[in-house]
Amino acid sequence: MSATPFGPPLFAARIKAAPEDFVVEEIAAEPATGQGEHLLLWIEKRGFTTTEIVQRLCRWANVAPVAIGYAGLKDKQAVTRQRFTVHLPGREAPELAALEDDGLRVLETSRHARKLPRGGLAGNAFTIRLRDVRDVQGVPLDAVQKGLVVDRLAAIATRGVPNRFGVQRFGRFGDNVGQARRMFAGAKVGRETRSMLLSAARSELFNRVLDARVADGSWERAIDGEVFMLDGRRSVFGPEPLTNELHARIAAFDVHPTGPLWGHGALRSNGAAGALEAAIAADEAALCKGLEQAGLSQERRALRVRADGLAWAWPADDALELRFRLPPGCYATAVLAGLCGESGEGAEGLPDGD
Repeated sequence: MSATPFGPPLFAARIKAAPEDFVVEEIAAEPATGQGEHLLLWIEKRGFTTTEIVQRLCRWANVAPVAIGYAGLKDKQAVTRQRFTVHLPGREAPELAALEDDGLRVLETSRHARKLPRGGLAGNAFTIRLRDVRDVQGVPLDAVQKGLVVDRLAAIATRGVPNRFGVQRFGRFGDNVGQARRMFAGAKVGRETRSMLLSAARSELFNRVLDARVADGSWERAIDGEVFMLDGRRSVFGPEPLTNELHARIAAFDVHPTGPLWGHGALRSNGAAGALEAAIAADEAALCKGLEQAGLSQERRALRVRADGLAWAWPADDALELRFRLPPGCYATAVLAGLCGESGEGAEGLPDGD
């Protein structure tokens, strides 16, 4: 179990007992332009991966995969609503009836001026129902225990959560980092697998830094040599002197402390922050070298994230429903970890918000 600043898990629960228990809806970064060479489809899917939807769109429109655009991957065992673009210059779209079935509905279509890029979304909205919520003795929670859950949720809403890469980033059996080590040692892998393993190696290094910052209590505050990221943007600045104004901006969630996404080039951090990151990099020299040789550049990621609009309800004595929004690239498991951990039943396949 990774470090959490909120204390041990308060309960165990069944996660994703049915696809309807995990609903993810993309928040569009921009509206449809209404005209252009691309058809923009707002699709609700269940029982399909994003890749399977891409393949289905290719057959439906008789186009190559390069003609399909989408902002991020969404899980198979969930109800997800996301946008796709299909490049159809000078062509009318085929009949939607040939695309739809029980697991795929087209909610809306429009013309759009450009292909939807990866990461081209403002965030994701989650509705998660946790079933069979029980304490460590396997007993449904009583009123006092539910009160503790509500207190924990209020703390999460106020403080945010550590912005960890979720367990699904590391593969179904958790071996993506091990495979990355073997790849860096010379093992041959396919292009798609290579990209996945590079992401896992980068995520492992970031999580190591974040765990150290959670352990010393600095994940939500600045330390000497800190690099900062503006909230809602990827713009970074610093290091710079830690003034009262800067501390106030951190408290107001206007800026966040960051950790490294490893690649070639010098670490931007220095002082205590740089020393901590350099020590972890030295301990994982093979991963760092492999990422540098793969051509990735040094980047930064916020150490914390806030679950915007976090709300909760008890629709049944043993069920808890959560609603919240996260920025692109952030994981619902980061929120669940503060309540019931991220390695319980069903957690392995939670959708990536990226």
